[in-house]
Amino acid sequence: MARAFLFVLDSFGVGGSPDASSYGDEGADTLGHIAEFCAAGAADRAGLRSGPLLLPNMSALGLMQAAKAATGRFPAGMPMPEKVYGIHGCASEVSRGKDTPSGHWEIAGTPVSFDWGYFPTEGDAFPPHFVEALCSATDVPGILGNCHASGTEVIARFGAEHIRTGKPICYTSADSVFQVAAHEKHFGLERLLGFCRIARALLDSYNIGRVIARPFVGETASSFERTGNRRDFSVPPPEPTLLDRLVNAERKVHAVGKIGDIFAHQGVSRVIKANGNEALMDASLAAMDQAQDGELVFTNFVDFDMIYGHRRDVPGYAAALEAFDARLPDVHRKLGPGDLVILTADHGCDPTWRGTDHTRERVPILAYGPGLRSRDIGIRRTYADIGETIARHLGIAAGPHGRSFL
Repeated sequence: MARAFLFVLDSFGVGGSPDASSYGDEGADTLGHIAEFCAAGAADRAGLRSGPLLLPNMSALGLMQAAKAATGRFPAGMPMPEKVYGIHGCASEVSRGKDTPSGHWEIAGTPVSFDWGYFPTEGDAFPPHFVEALCSATDVPGILGNCHASGTEVIARFGAEHIRTGKPICYTSADSVFQVAAHEKHFGLERLLGFCRIARALLDSYNIGRVIARPFVGETASSFERTGNRRDFSVPPPEPTLLDRLVNAERKVHAVGKIGDIFAHQGVSRVIKANGNEALMDASLAAMDQAQDGELVFTNFVDFDMIYGHRRDVPGYAAALEAFDARLPDVHRKLGPGDLVILTADHGCDPTWRGTDHTRERVPILAYGPGLRSRDIGIRRTYADIGETIARHLGIAAGPHGRSFL
């Protein structure tokens, strides 16, 4: 028996989704456009990075080939590796959404076949009777925002009024989500989490995928800053996922970062919290030391999406990719005979794209481990092939939605 390590680079799409036009995302390509901007010098920023996008470790695992499979072209300016060592390809998403739960559930073998509920883009975002019920149940004098918005912008806009009035800031996006920003000191973190739990229950009938608590600190618009105490309240997956199947087979699932929240804490043996990609990598490496035969370490690296993709920060995204890539040798040194590592993503969030929302893209699949033969697995029909590959590797029964590539 062996172990598996599944690392999701949140939003690291490689373009080429065949149904991107249905989502208004035809031509979106997170990796390709970041590489293009870096190659042209447009993604340079003083003191952060400069020059072409350099991801030597992921490139040696087949990232360039995965990108070409997805889009028909190699990313601009990135050096080709002398040799490819990993199993490499890409996958299309079949779930009916480009949100975080849909992507992660499909990775774990359970695509979303239903339509999520969404809030209108014009006028007030939230139904008056829902707002009234929420305020009554939580004893707040009202809400601020009530709109589609970027989180950092809506906090800057309404933060001072929130502190003065005690009204939480409620907003949404193109995803199926209800987000609540509140000050950790003036409103209180536990009060915010309680508010979100009540909102979660009230929104179940609307089929909203997530309620997200977005705590922040600071006293003025120029000093407001979101903290690492974010919490997601997701609906549970519609059927058992890879995580459930592993736990039912008496295996442990080590959930690092927001994985536990994404799966509504179903199929999770141990929750490991960390704030920021570097800390998430450190926590993942520690979990690798503790994981036993037959167990899964599952990590979401959220900074790519939350800090750089949604904020359309091309140089920041590029630098974060290079920093992640530089940590991969630390992962390699933790591997024992029979271990499997898979690097992938849950959707795209092209930082060159219009708006601030996710983009519908294929995702890379880079798999490797001692004794695994390098090969091209092409374009996989569904992300679920990733979960079924792990299921086969760990010796549990196959699920109904994907096929292993081992």
